[in-house]
Amino acid sequence: MPIRFTNTLTGRKEEFRPLKPPQVTMYVCGVTVYDDCHIGHARGAVVFDTLRRFLEASGLKVRHIRNITDVDDKIIDRARKEGGPDLKAAARAVAERYTGRFQADFARLGLLPPESEPKATEFIPKMIAFIQELITRGMAYEGGDGVYFSVRKLGEYGKLSRQKTDQMMENAHVDAGQGKKDPLDFALWKKAKPEEPSWPSPWGEGRPGWHIECTTMSTDLLGETFDIHGGGQDLVFPHHENELAQALGAGKPFAQVWLHNGLLTVNNQKMSKSLGNFVTIEDALKKHPADALRMFFLSAHYRSPLDFTWERLDEAARAYERWTGFIAHETARGTGASADSYIGETEKNFTAAINDDLNTPEALACLHGLAGHPGGSGQLQELGKVLGFFQSAEKADPAAEKLIAERDEARRKKDFAASDRIRKQLGEMGYVVEDTTGKTVVRRKI
Repeated sequence: MPIRFTNTLTGRKEEFRPLKPPQVTMYVCGVTVYDDCHIGHARGAVVFDTLRRFLEASGLKVRHIRNITDVDDKIIDRARKEGGPDLKAAARAVAERYTGRFQADFARLGLLPPESEPKATEFIPKMIAFIQELITRGMAYEGGDGVYFSVRKLGEYGKLSRQKTDQMMENAHVDAGQGKKDPLDFALWKKAKPEEPSWPSPWGEGRPGWHIECTTMSTDLLGETFDIHGGGQDLVFPHHENELAQALGAGKPFAQVWLHNGLLTVNNQKMSKSLGNFVTIEDALKKHPADALRMFFLSAHYRSPLDFTWERLDEAARAYERWTGFIAHETARGTGASADSYIGETEKNFTAAINDDLNTPEALACLHGLAGHPGGSGQLQELGKVLGFFQSAEKADPAAEKLIAERDEARRKKDFAASDRIRKQLGEMGYVVEDTTGKTVVRRKI
């Protein structure tokens, strides 16, 4: 059964054919480290983590690269607000602090670590060389305040976002004093402003533009052409359009398949601190486990928009709790794995759904069916792991485990007063207690 994805570059659903099977090369845009990550970041990260797990479960070997933007206007602005005598040192401190926090958040989400997580500041010499190549080819020029890519010299510009230059002109923004020759041109190198972080270059002290980072890092680590480039829908234009333009301008074929996840809103509004609806990953994980968040994100097709409410997250958590409760009951009863026709057909339908443009809503429907079918717990766990579930199953803490053992012994002796007392203690510790065939089974309260 072929794997098919909707390629943003062509706008069509196509059979996925890796360039060098069984290897798959995948570059996914990471975060700009100036603040805590929010659940919008989490959705994209979970989508591409699920994609990677599925490809690997299909027998492919994924080289996954995810970058870190650690020099940017937002980082510098944050450093200015926090104060300090040395803006460069303050910007480095901001980037290092939020790099650590985002990595911790992503680990708590249960995401597989990428093969490499390059930082923009580690690749500046290679970015300079890439920019010089574009200048040599006549695709870029030096202006008064930096180096710019000459958009109109690339006849294919706009192919990813499927826009014409006239459409783009309506959204073009030009600040007074910029060295652009054309409003559509974009910065490859920004000449230094007083006190800001900067590096030496043939065009004077400065720092790279945002787009050149990803083009340089992806082609350096994965080659001039690679299989998959991923990111959020909001990156299609201008970021990914400009990444592609830089690569083509330097004679590099670049990514074969472009995949973009839909955006996340909160109560049908764009997430914003000013609106008071900014939900961090930490906020969400304080209330529900990572697998509940994964259940919520995968309940919608990755390309579709998704609206977050706490009530919908609660529903996803209850759905996941039904899975774990079912597995616990079957495990406690010693129910063996079943090989009946329903389970075989469900596995077939699950595989068909995932192969068809990562259709996780249909795949989850298959798993929900298994969660109520006698003997289905083994297959539920096996297929669930393809989507990233059950990777970090939470165990009761040592104090709870001791109480569980004591309660099982009390029930064996028919000491029901002690059994009820321990049930109450476990409840106060945050566990739901279930009794199955003489054994105490607990799970975290939702």
